[in-house]
Amino acid sequence: MRSQLDTIEKINALRKSKNAVILAHYYQEEAIQDIADFVGDSLELAKKAAETSADIIVFAGVYFMAETAKILNSDKKVLVPDLNAGCSLADGCPATDFAAFLKNYPQHKVVTYINTSAEVKALSDYVCTSSNAEKVINAIPKEQPIIFAPDKNLGAYLNKVTGRNMLLWDGSCIVHEAFSIDKLIELHLEYPTAKIVAHPESEDPILRVAHCIGSTSQMLQYIRNSEDETFIVATEAGILHQLKKQLPYKTLIPAPAREDNSCACSECAFMKMNTLEKLYRCLRDETPEVTIDEILRLKAIKPIEQMLAL
Repeated sequence: MRSQLDTIEKINALRKSKNAVILAHYYQEEAIQDIADFVGDSLELAKKAAETSADIIVFAGVYFMAETAKILNSDKKVLVPDLNAGCSLADGCPATDFAAFLKNYPQHKVVTYINTSAEVKALSDYVCTSSNAEKVINAIPKEQPIIFAPDKNLGAYLNKVTGRNMLLWDGSCIVHEAFSIDKLIELHLEYPTAKIVAHPESEDPILRVAHCIGSTSQMLQYIRNSEDETFIVATEAGILHQLKKQLPYKTLIPAPAREDNSCACSECAFMKMNTLEKLYRCLRDETPEVTIDEILRLKAIKPIEQMLAL
């Protein structure tokens, strides 16, 4: 405990002396969430990255998030605690494969989820997050054919709610595909008054039984505003930390994962690669630093600006 307090003190001193801001995703470990200047989902963090006046951005999340911050802030130093903190969605959509796929559909507009590399963003017409994906799709004329990548579950959900027939890339999130519908039903029988909230990256059977489907921030808002007391939460378990701090009087239960998962709940091993000690070292040494070629950055920023404008 003393060691952790010492690390926190060192981080706070460095943050002040270097004019640094720490941005953390809801899925980070509790100690990182507690020390961050701002905790949010992908859309909220992208906005904060675009608005910050700090000289250094320490992005406690996965690599594509830090890369997005760099795309939006070419003049700022962007650091990430662990360069190996990746994402199954981004990794499952290599730019070379995606570019070859797009050649078969030259008339399609390309909408990509923010969980992609800078190279894939540069191939896109629009970028979206789970918070604003429906709004982005609805802003495109209905007669315009669309390719949506890389999350097929989010894409299928968007097709359902918008009435579109988008062509979907075959990618998925290993965290949100780990939930067990059978275990979820059993759990709900145990807590029959509980409301089920789910992220749209989850598979269709999970979404069919959910009372609320939304991004991390939208789920938070639903639980915060609801008069109900008990909730089963189908997203990465890190979200429960903020919920418990804000709503200690509510009962929050992580949705159960399948038998082959290492945890009873669903956690992102990539997100958990970042630690408080790694955060301290990266701020102290100003490394690992996220860099991006300027020509690529200018291509990748266009679809992100389209999203932020909406």
